[in-house]
Amino acid sequence: MGTPDFAVPSLIKLTENGYKPSAVITGMDKKIGRGQKIIPTPVKIAAAKLNIPVLEPINLKDSAFHRQIEEFDTDLSCVVAFRILPQLLIDIPRLGSINLHSSLLPKYRGAAPIQRAIMAGEKETGATTFFIRRKVDTGNILFRDKIKIGEFENFGSLHDRLAELGAELLLKTVKAVESGSQIEAAQDNSLATDAPKINGDDLLINWNRSAIEIHNQVRALSPQPGVKTNYGGKVLKIFSTVPADNITKETAPGQVIEVGKDFFSVSTGDGCLKVLELQREGKRRMNSADFLKGTNISLEDSLA
Repeated sequence: MGTPDFAVPSLIKLTENGYKPSAVITGMDKKIGRGQKIIPTPVKIAAAKLNIPVLEPINLKDSAFHRQIEEFDTDLSCVVAFRILPQLLIDIPRLGSINLHSSLLPKYRGAAPIQRAIMAGEKETGATTFFIRRKVDTGNILFRDKIKIGEFENFGSLHDRLAELGAELLLKTVKAVESGSQIEAAQDNSLATDAPKINGDDLLINWNRSAIEIHNQVRALSPQPGVKTNYGGKVLKIFSTVPADNITKETAPGQVIEVGKDFFSVSTGDGCLKVLELQREGKRRMNSADFLKGTNISLEDSLA
């Protein structure tokens, strides 16, 4: 079971190693863009290439859907980036239902573990497989694997690396469960942290925060959706930054304090931030060098 790009490497890895699923359960097709073009989920596209039947239930609690799953006589259910499952669905497979989560549980339980880890300035994260229980992300841990987070790494690159790491971990888990050699470890709930879904407030830059905090926010939400600030009455999205501490005079947070050939720096509550890549409202995404060619940004200008 899975929907987004993150789940695709796991599906491919299992299939390549002799664990071709009886069926794939994924989200419904969506209408995208101005033309409302119908787009299937990345997992559905991958499943079609692998000749795997696809189910797109509207309601996971529907009894007819449960009977359909029971007919597959399933040994094991693997869940990667999907919805919360009702208990009846969790209990159908003979060997249980396992989940691949993109954090080192019990840290960062929730919908946005990769983004929240970067926002918090973590130096490492990882992937965890566990048996699914009723309460989200709390089941007994099967395997975990760590990965370093680069100082300037953003969500996009870390997401892709974790998807590949997770695919290997899921394969290892399936093999262990199949042979009955898995060892379960209960999670220490006292060490748990939350990773709630990204909301509108997460997208807004507060220049009173420190340069490193804003830098972490920027990379956690890049390449999509990008964090927002306001310049000249229009929204400015920022995608790449470098924190620094070279403020030589008293400045207000959000004030432009330096304009170079290929960057400009903004004062924060602690230090300053070099802006390297951005997108002005109604324009394409570009590096700061191109932005500065068409924008008369100057010292004393402010972002808010």
